[in-house]
Amino acid sequence: MRIAFDAKRAYQNNTGLGNYSRSLIASLAEVYSENAYYLMAPKQTTMFDTAPYNNIHTITPSGIFKTVSSLWRSNYVTRDLKKLNIDIYHGLSNEIPAGIQHTSIKSVVTIHDLIFERYPKQYKPIDNAIYRKKFSNACKHADKVIAISEQTKQDIIQYYGTAEEKIVVCYQSCNPIFEQKITDAEKQRIKGKYKLPDTYFLYVGSVIERKNLLNICKALKELQPTIKIPLVVIGTGREYMQVVKAFVSENGLTQDVIFLSEQDATIDDADFRSAKDFPAIYQSAIAMIYPSVYEGFGIPILEAMWSGTPVITSNTSCMPETGGDAAYYIDPYAVADIAKAMTRIATDQQVRSEMARKGYVQAQKFTPASCAAAVMQVYESLL
Repeated sequence: MRIAFDAKRAYQNNTGLGNYSRSLIASLAEVYSENAYYLMAPKQTTMFDTAPYNNIHTITPSGIFKTVSSLWRSNYVTRDLKKLNIDIYHGLSNEIPAGIQHTSIKSVVTIHDLIFERYPKQYKPIDNAIYRKKFSNACKHADKVIAISEQTKQDIIQYYGTAEEKIVVCYQSCNPIFEQKITDAEKQRIKGKYKLPDTYFLYVGSVIERKNLLNICKALKELQPTIKIPLVVIGTGREYMQVVKAFVSENGLTQDVIFLSEQDATIDDADFRSAKDFPAIYQSAIAMIYPSVYEGFGIPILEAMWSGTPVITSNTSCMPETGGDAAYYIDPYAVADIAKAMTRIATDQQVRSEMARKGYVQAQKFTPASCAAAVMQVYESLL
């Protein structure tokens, strides 16, 4: 097969959508090496090293489209797809080129989440309108729709009326760096580098209302002085971040909540921005707390399970899909419930060990190879 991808995120995004794109493409190229893979990229960067794969080819816009690459990506890329005799085009981030349904090329789109539909007030009206047009168009015209969780599948059906049989759930993996076992010496080095405490809870994610950091801080306050374990926060935010910081300041938690992404040691550090140091930070944490009220998949849950770090997460949305029987589930709206979970994990080594063991087993369901296999089945079903 000759398979093409929307590779914008693979080359220009170093977090979620970029990691998904790079991991999937690399796994497909390695496991299904008999196929040819074409990366349709508005711009090629060093973010994705395709040198190890002789079956991956990067295509960038030519002629006038060099200066209007976004127009090429959204509309005129189909001309190049036809010249390359592409069999299948995969939009890896919620959209496909306009008019591709009028060609002989089969198309697939991955829909990661419809958070903007469920929580429209968290986005600008113009952004909502753009997302809705792109996402709904992709779901309508793609030959197959990949949802990254059952939760996302149900949202696609609810909001866009897409036929259930057109949607296939293919779970995603996470950055392979989280599979590595970090030595004690390296963990100590990273702790020293970022001035981390010996014991801490960890939060990873954007600091926005939906992800619920404020309730973790309230639970932290509730635990004191019986349990005094600080919280390390990886993530940034705006208005909601100020709400969280105000609570921290007003309740004497300034020394107990460490906003790591704002520290001098991290702002310009390449290994922090690329997440290279994250496995050591995860593996040094007593637990990762992720009480989000809604997600498309919940990548930090998987990162923590690969890291052998116990996970406290919500009993809502897709979190139980990702966490399986390995996570400690809480009501994200109940501060007392979060505090109870933190207490249990902080005071019971046996519970932590068992959660780490179960987490590693659960993580095996989301290996890059298994994710690639599920996607390849979608491709094969179209030909």
